[in-house]
Parts: sequence; structure tokens; C-alpha cells
Amino acid sequence: MADTNADRAYELGRQYERTYGGCSQCVIAALQDTFDARNDEILRAATGLAAGGGGFTDGSCGAYSGAVLALGSRLGRERDNLADVDAMLRNFGLVEKLHDRFIREYGSVVCRNIQTRLFGRPYYLADPEEFEKFEKAGAHETHCPEVVGKACRWAAEIIEEAGLA
Repeated sequence: MADTNADRAYELGRQYERTYGGCSQCVIAALQDTFDARNDEILRAATGLAAGGGGFTDGSCGAYSGAVLALGSRLGRERDNLADVDAMLRNFGLVEKLHDRFIREYGSVVCRNIQTRLFGRPYYLADPEEFEKFEKAGAHETHCPEVVGKACRWAAEIIEEAGLA
């Protein structure tokens, strides 16, 4: 059983990614469940962020993007106060911490670069044949659940360190 929120987020993230896929949504779901802050609109909005954006893999890692959204849901500008640049900059400070952890661990926040680091090559997931190869290489058995789990752990730690839990 998880001892801390970061442990719980890590385990939930891994479980959700292994079971459902959709890295961005799995990160958000795990963090929402960890901190008892369910928001179906944010989860739904994250759908297209998975696999570097729609499976094209040339954008940000979905786990990274999901964690960025989760941080923004805790500390970010409000619709009624878009002029609040200070809130945006405080959010940027949280995102910087997440970004630094991804860079230290994977050398990138870009999906295809992370795939190359983990699999030795990138996969174009919008292509069904490439997606099948990706799965056969252990994508949702080991690699993606671990990336999602780590993104959840790091975001949970950042949330707690910032006093936003």
C-alpha cells in the first residue's frame, strides 16, 4: 500500500496506464484521485494530448502534458483574471520543476525522444502497424506505465512542496 501521496499517485498512474492507456488522462485521473479533486472536464480535455498529441508523437509526452495540466488546475490563472501574470509565473515555476525531472530522467519532454530513449527507436502511433509494434515492444506492459507513474509521483511531490495539496 502507498505510504505517501506521491507513492499513491505513482501506483495509480501505473495501474491506469496499464489498464486504459491514454497517458495524459491517466496522469490526470491518478492525481485527481490521489488528491480527491475529480474534474471530468479537465480529464476529457486531455484526451488528445496522449502519445505526443493524437498519436503523432512529435509533441510533448502525454504524461508530461497531463502533469502540466494537473499543476495548472492547482495553481494557474482564473478565467475572470487573465491579467494575473503573477499566477501564470508561479505556475511556470512548478512546471519548471517537472520539466527538469523529465530532462534528468529522459533527456526530453518530447514523446518520440522519450520513446527512443526507452525503446531504442520512436514509433508513429497514428499508424496501426506501428502501434502494434509499439505494443509488442512492451509499451503498456512496462515502459508507458513507468513514465506515467513517474510523472504522477513528480507532480504529486511538486504539489505538496508548493503547499497545494
